[in-house]
This record gives sequence, structure tokens and C-alpha cells, in this order.
Amino acid sequence: MTQTTNELLRLDAAAAVRRVAESLRTQLGEVLRRRGLVVAMSGGLDSSVCAGLAVEAVGAGRVLGLFLPERESDPASLGLATAYATQLGIPHLTEDIAPILEACGCYRRRDAAIRRVVPAFGVGWKSKVVLPGDRFDSDRLNMPSLVYQPPDGAEARVPLPPAEYREIVAATNFKQRVRKMLEYFHADRLHYAVVGTPNRLEYDQGFFVKGGDGLADVKPIAHFYKTQVYQLAAHLGVPDGITRRPPTTDTYSLSQTQEEFYWSLPVRTLDRVLHAHTAGRDPAALAAELGLEPKQVERAYRDIDQKRATTLYLHLPPLLVEPVPPMSARVKAGLA
Repeated sequence: MTQTTNELLRLDAAAAVRRVAESLRTQLGEVLRRRGLVVAMSGGLDSSVCAGLAVEAVGAGRVLGLFLPERESDPASLGLATAYATQLGIPHLTEDIAPILEACGCYRRRDAAIRRVVPAFGVGWKSKVVLPGDRFDSDRLNMPSLVYQPPDGAEARVPLPPAEYREIVAATNFKQRVRKMLEYFHADRLHYAVVGTPNRLEYDQGFFVKGGDGLADVKPIAHFYKTQVYQLAAHLGVPDGITRRPPTTDTYSLSQTQEEFYWSLPVRTLDRVLHAHTAGRDPAALAAELGLEPKQVERAYRDIDQKRATTLYLHLPPLLVEPVPPMSARVKAGLA
């Protein structure tokens, strides 16, 4: 009997943790030749699981938990991250990145782009970027909108022209890139390696910033679907306050889920769709399992393919005019 996607996504979490820990130890000692691991902990599921895996791999004394809030971060995030780092027994510290973001114009540049669309936007106003809804039920383009809220008013929505959308995203990406800069500062001073935290959905679909959260020395959960990361979290003892929290970007001043910003489907459903599509499963078979029409699954498959094509450049290393054989050979030898 054919297994369902839910059954195929079920892990032996204990065995998976052992495999990741062994791999991290090998990568750290034999390839990277570093003493420990830095994990930027956001208070979210993925970074918490990565911190737990790092401890399993090298012990609490060789893992640094780094908290990198800014003025628009959810205050609950810092509390959750601190509590779990304390539970793990790892050294940890907080770096407020707001002054750096102010200096490089993150907020100023973003707000200038917003004011071209909403001229009244000013001090105390909040905003976020959202995409259209359910990809099962529409083939419409993923045209972004700006949701904004005055200090004493209700939320409103306005379409975002391409230039303003790009500028808002570009300015906001300072947050991920500044965080990564500080992660590598602490990694360099301690002779540690930086842990990247994308799960398989994020890695496959390009939900990361190049030179920001996409930059790392090791990415221990990039092969795990989000559903499987929850299973790892249960085994590692990640607190309920983290595992029950909806996946958020924690990037914009208005509360924003990952679904409304990028996925347009619940992540647990998207796990099943991505798994089936990657396995070459017929849309009609998955539709029967999910209680949908085949055309709805076909739309979701097309959206996956579109994201893969659009974000391919995020995965590419720097392009060379010609290969550099000695260096290529050295890298290959180091990874053998």
C-alpha cells in the first residue's frame, strides 16, 4: 500500500539527531577545522533546533548562542531564545543591531520607499509586505501589497509597485546581513564556525537573503522538512512556547507570518506538496490524499517550480570567467 506524505515525513528523531551530530563533528574537525559553533537564536523553531543539535554535536561549552534583536523585533523572541539557551547551558550574549541599522539607513531607506506609496507614513506607523493568498485556488501573479497602520488607526492595504517593493525588501535585508556580520565576528574571535538555520522548505524555495541568513559554514537542517523539524524539536526538548509559535519573519514592524509573506500556503501543507512534487508524484494522487482537485495541486507545483527558478541565483557561488584548477582541487580535497 502506498504511504501517505504524512507517513513519509515521519522521522526516527533520535537516529536523525545522532546522524546530524556525528556529521557536525566531522565537518567541524576535519573540514572546517574550527573549535565550536555559533548559532544566532531568534526564539523560533529552526534556530532553536539548530542550537540543540550543536550541543549534541560538540557539547554546551563549545556553542555560543547569539541574540540579535533590533527595535522592531518582537520582545517575546528574546525572552524565548534566552530561556532555551539557559536550558541548554550554553554561553550566550545579546547584540542590539538597531544602531548599526540606523547608521546604514535601513529604516530611513525603507520608509522613504513606503512614503512614495503612502505619503502620510511617518513616526509611529507600522508596516509589513504581504502576498496574495492560497496558491491552491488561484493562478494570479504574486503581486505584493503593503499593509500599514497609523499609530491610532486600523490596518490598510495598498498595492506595491515593483520599484518600491524592491527597495523595501533591499532595505529590510540589511537586518539579515548585519546579523550575519556579527555572527562571523564572534565566530572569528572564538575560532568557531557559523551555523545556518534554513529548513528544507526555505532552502529549496529560496526563502533566505544572500549574504545574510543564507550565509553559513554548516546548515544542519537544510535536508529536513518543517514537519520533521518539529519532530526533532520534540526529541530535543525545545520548549512549547517556541514549538507552538506560528512561523514568523520577525522582520517587519507589524506582526507577519511566513505564510503571508512568502509561502501562500500553511507550511505543514506545503511540506507535503513539496515532498510529493520532488518525488515526482502525480498531482491527482496527492489531491486525493489532501481532499483537493488535481488542478489545485498543479497550481501549487507550478508555484514551487517558479520559486526554484526565480531564486536559483541565491544558491550560486561567485561566477568565474575561467576555472581556477589549483583552488578547485584544494576545495575538493578538503571535502573528500
